[in-house]
Amino acid sequence: MKVIGAGLPRTATLTQKISLEMLGFGPCYHMVNILSDLSLVPQWQAAFDGNADWNAIFGGSQSTVDWPGSFFWRELIEIYPDAKVVLSVRSGEAWANSMKNTIWGVFYDDVLMRSLSDARTYVDPGWADYCELLKTMWQKSGLLGEMTGVFDTAIVAAAFNRYNDEVKETVPADRLLEWSPGDGWEPLCKFLDVPVPQAPVPHVNDSAAFAGRIIDGSLAALNAWQAKQQAEAAAK
Repeated sequence: MKVIGAGLPRTATLTQKISLEMLGFGPCYHMVNILSDLSLVPQWQAAFDGNADWNAIFGGSQSTVDWPGSFFWRELIEIYPDAKVVLSVRSGEAWANSMKNTIWGVFYDDVLMRSLSDARTYVDPGWADYCELLKTMWQKSGLLGEMTGVFDTAIVAAAFNRYNDEVKETVPADRLLEWSPGDGWEPLCKFLDVPVPQAPVPHVNDSAAFAGRIIDGSLAALNAWQAKQQAEAAAK
């Protein structure tokens, strides 16, 4: 492990993943690994219970960003003492608004992606386990309180800023870089001691794309479940 991303979800971590891979630090582990293979969830459940097998979890990955990896940033900076740490940042208010329209929305808002995600949990045990893991991680983090009731942007933004301050106070300065895609390649490449690519920093994963993934994945799972039910009924 050469690069540990300590930034929270919704801080352009998918852009960061692609960027690190472009710079030669791939594969980069990201939440999309789990979304594409829900059989990985038990590994993280074990990690959450204090029984992580980090070699099995990360395999040949040279970097990790986003949750669930960055949830364990404190452990990882000790386990991989030579790894550099990148804290992906944005304004607290922008982060809170992004959270409201994405992760908080999946669990607590009155929107289509929540309804479809809830329906998927009834027919897809892997998705149910994934959602339970994610909820538990957010609740333990304390970033969103109980995550129920009225969403308070100011409270969530303040929690985000406190989190970033803790990372900055804990990680030695020579191991840490605060970075956002808007900063461009130069500070990231200088920090990692690699050449600056000619291609621009990629930009991916806005809130609409997030909702699309949840909706499309849920519809696919529900349609597959319905087809299986129909096939089983026809075989009787």
